Amino acid sequence: MKVLVTGTEGYLGCVLAPELMRDGHEVTGLDTGYYKQGWLYRGGDRTPYTLNKDLRHLTADDLEGFDAVVHMAELSNDPLGQLAPDVTFKVNHVGSVRLATLAKEAGVSRFVYMSSCSVYGVAEGDDVTETSPVDPQTAYAQCKVLVERDVAPLAADGFSPTFMRNATAYGASPRMRFDIVLNNLAGVAWTAGEIAMTSDGTPWRPLVHALDIAKAIRCALVAPRAAIHNQIFNVGDTAQNYQVKEIADAVASVFPGCQLTFGDAGGDNRSYRVSFDKIHSQLPGFACEWDALRGARQLFDIFTSIQLDSETFTGRGHTRLKQLQHLIATRQVDAELFWTY
Repeated sequence: MKVLVTGTEGYLGCVLAPELMRDGHEVTGLDTGYYKQGWLYRGGDRTPYTLNKDLRHLTADDLEGFDAVVHMAELSNDPLGQLAPDVTFKVNHVGSVRLATLAKEAGVSRFVYMSSCSVYGVAEGDDVTETSPVDPQTAYAQCKVLVERDVAPLAADGFSPTFMRNATAYGASPRMRFDIVLNNLAGVAWTAGEIAMTSDGTPWRPLVHALDIAKAIRCALVAPRAAIHNQIFNVGDTAQNYQVKEIADAVASVFPGCQLTFGDAGGDNRSYRVSFDKIHSQLPGFACEWDALRGARQLFDIFTSIQLDSETFTGRGHTRLKQLQHLIATRQVDAELFWTY
């Protein structure tokens, strides 16, 4: 299968692309290059040819001949979305819907979109499912809902969109991110030797390892069309709904001598549990292989190998908001986040 993966220089994209190539797919990447600086360590030996192009500049001709598009190249995470909400909507909503429309026009048969469990917002009671009401709280989450809404009607006999609502990602990646919960706690444990929580850690968060997200995509690309056509899947494992204090405990247990303390109730109390029953029953071949403890051990091994230092951990190369703020401040990108030269 000939596959275009957008965002191949991002945290998840640089993990996914080599996996697809090992599966025998012909992979081309697309990335505008905001995060080129963010290499943490050398990954695999295989990287795809990558088009250095902004998502908003793509044409139907760029998509000719591809069997599938995996779309990961959006402005990622809530703080970044709040930095420039208007641009976030132009890239994440308008840009993504335009990409799907162009893909359909070009004869691409499968379109796998990276959505997010953040669309559920604040959810109480039973574990939320793909049919539960959405309640997006941020520009980032709102755009996910809007893309799902506007791409679903494009579904047709020759065009099958699939929407992957990923739990919060974690795990090692050559293009590492330290602005997501487990990765951040691991970095703090390594560089500071202690985790001082500002809350009591009772809120719930569903987690999923980067390689398990890649596995879900790999399965979706080869699944029978009836299994994935215009379907939404929560991506993760019901057993990996963790309270934040459980995530912190797992990390602290792996990093020798790490001290763990908790604060009072309050602060960020967003809390939701997610059911992942559908993806395990409907997507052939999918099952999560990672959990928080194994992920923390993986990060400990990586940090030991590269001798991670505080400057690298806190630097802009591995925090999306800091890097975009730097590009704006140095006028390397304009107010619309287009490169200026």
